[in-house]
Amino acid sequence: QVQLVESGGGLVQAGGSLRLSCAYSGRTFSSYAMAWFRQAPGKEREFVAAINSNGTNRYYAAFVKGRFTISRDNAKNMVYLQMNSLKPEDMAVYNCAAAMDFRAVVAGTAKYASWGQGTQVTVSS
Repeated sequence: QVQLVESGGGLVQAGGSLRLSCAYSGRTFSSYAMAWFRQAPGKEREFVAAINSNGTNRYYAAFVKGRFTISRDNAKNMVYLQMNSLKPEDMAVYNCAAAMDFRAVVAGTAKYASWGQGTQVTVSS
């Protein structure tokens, strides 16, 4: 059974940075593509970034525009989201998720094996 636990959220001023972490427990972390999503109050959940199973390929939402970087450490069963130049509109609950097929993640058709509970990111203007 896959379990994901996010951390690293908090309050930051606009223009600041945060690094989110997602701890994976279960078997074969290195088999999964990993993704970050976010959901702001009153809005639909939206895709943020994804990384393939061995970390060689990344995919970002257009609104990231070079501000965010997704990475993973398969030896530690961790995935990260480095967020720079944060804007008030980045404020949301951020979740990580695991999927078997990176191409499906990019296509928006992936079935996710597990989701974390989320970590709150608050950006003050």
